[in-house]
Amino acid sequence: MKDSASTHHHIDGRAIAAQILRDCQAYAQSAQRIGRLISVSIGDVPEIEVYVRNQTRGAARAGLPFETEFWPGDITQDAAKARIQAMNDDAGTLGIILQRPVPAHINLRSLQSAIHPLKDVEGMNPASIGNIVYSDVALAPCTAAASVALIKSTGLDLKGTEVVMIGHSEIVGKPAAMMLMAEGATVTVCHHLTRSVAMHSRRADVVVVAVGIPHFLGPNMIKPGAVVIDIGINQVKGADGRPRIVGDVDTDAVGEIAGWITPVPGGVGPVTVATLMRNATVAHQRQVAAGWMD
Repeated sequence: MKDSASTHHHIDGRAIAAQILRDCQAYAQSAQRIGRLISVSIGDVPEIEVYVRNQTRGAARAGLPFETEFWPGDITQDAAKARIQAMNDDAGTLGIILQRPVPAHINLRSLQSAIHPLKDVEGMNPASIGNIVYSDVALAPCTAAASVALIKSTGLDLKGTEVVMIGHSEIVGKPAAMMLMAEGATVTVCHHLTRSVAMHSRRADVVVVAVGIPHFLGPNMIKPGAVVIDIGINQVKGADGRPRIVGDVDTDAVGEIAGWITPVPGGVGPVTVATLMRNATVAHQRQVAAGWMD
């Protein structure tokens, strides 16, 4: 078996992210009156820390101001909405990042809807997701957009390409499928009610997986030369008893057959963070065009 860490089949997400962040930095240096990104965490949720840390680093590399706010876990829905509205009205706020999960009494979708579409750098507002239907993908959900960017990095022409999206979540699977259709791909979406996922995935030129099941996609589920994008982030116990992170794809086995494959970690994750920063620069451009900076 080839060393999967060195094979040319792997898509280097870190390198792609670095280029996106360099572009963002160039924009930030040339822009005038650029506001700050504000990360909002509600309650004490330790698993959020790694995301906030990665976003803080990404913003620093992109040259974008970044602040963190930690709201009490017992904050009411109305109080949280009022704080978001205040950020919407603040010209010094470039974008709002609502960390997930939130406490059970908070309606996440309602809070996401409260973020103004021009400050919705995560692409989670229903209006932002709805825009994808009309091929306006500039402020799309970050992970979905990152997946498309990774596919494009292989040089594959998506026009007429057969893509199978495994997973149909509102923030990844569905928007990714719509974005790929906007690129001219023929997209099949599989989910937990699909009778035979492998029947579909074995004929695809591109397979995108986001199901949250470790090593769900095996080598018998793809055709030779396919592009495989692994969005999964799963914590499992390694042979040494220590926890480690793996994706939804059996990377070593599938890497022997795939033409291109994203590793976990180092694939979709870094590009997702970089895409968040790129969305922030797009948000700034649209805010300027809307006259918010006057």
